[in-house]
Amino acid sequence: SIVAYFNKHAGKTREEAKLAFLKIVYKWPTFGSAFFEVKQTTDPNYPELLLIAINKHGVSLIDRKSKDILITHPFTKISNWSSGNTYFHITIGNLVRGSKLLCETSLGYKMDDLLTSYISQMLTAMSKHRSTKGSK
Repeated sequence: SIVAYFNKHAGKTREEAKLAFLKIVYKWPTFGSAFFEVKQTTDPNYPELLLIAINKHGVSLIDRKSKDILITHPFTKISNWSSGNTYFHITIGNLVRGSKLLCETSLGYKMDDLLTSYISQMLTAMSKHRSTKGSK
């Protein structure tokens, strides 16, 4: 079946093949993600060792063994985060009723920078949307 599928696309140029491939993988929930291996100790519902993926959809917690996405938190639900030399801390929901996830990682500063950039971009886009909506 692989050969039959390959032969169906025999006339495509290299660029057409690249574009067709990107049109498929673009739809995957982890497309464009930066992945971080972390050790979490705060939530017994999740494995101790996790992959955290940060992309345009938000922050996803992924089971390291099965590669299943356990949950994705959109940026609009993230209320606080911080990092240090050995940790990354994130609060989902509000500070009173939210859930906190504390992760051991040496890449917390990179996670912090990436999250800050995505949320800043989201807020800029929301602000532009509001200003164009109000001027109509």
